[in-house]
Amino acid sequence: MTIVRINAITVPEERRAAFEERFAARAGEVSAQPGFEEFQLLRPTSGQERYLVYTRWRSQDDFDAWVNSDAFRRGHAGHNPQQAPVASHSELWSFEVIQQEGPAAP
Repeated sequence: MTIVRINAITVPEERRAAFEERFAARAGEVSAQPGFEEFQLLRPTSGQERYLVYTRWRSQDDFDAWVNSDAFRRGHAGHNPQQAPVASHSELWSFEVIQQEGPAAP
């Protein structure tokens, strides 16, 4: 069963550019992982401060393998001491996909 993990990350408006730059610098690590299906970084547009990092996985085992991988540790290593933290809070949300729909075929 496909699973979705959403990391809701609170980023004050004045730190958005730094957050997006740092996120872009680590891009690509997840896409090579077995069982990985999709990634999206969603920027808030309605006055909120919470970015959503959406990932979809073939199974819980595949997600767990990613979280325990060297690639995950590299991508999520602590911030550089010369750089201020950009996020003030993070929360992981977990879902199972029970219905899915895509565009209708022509």
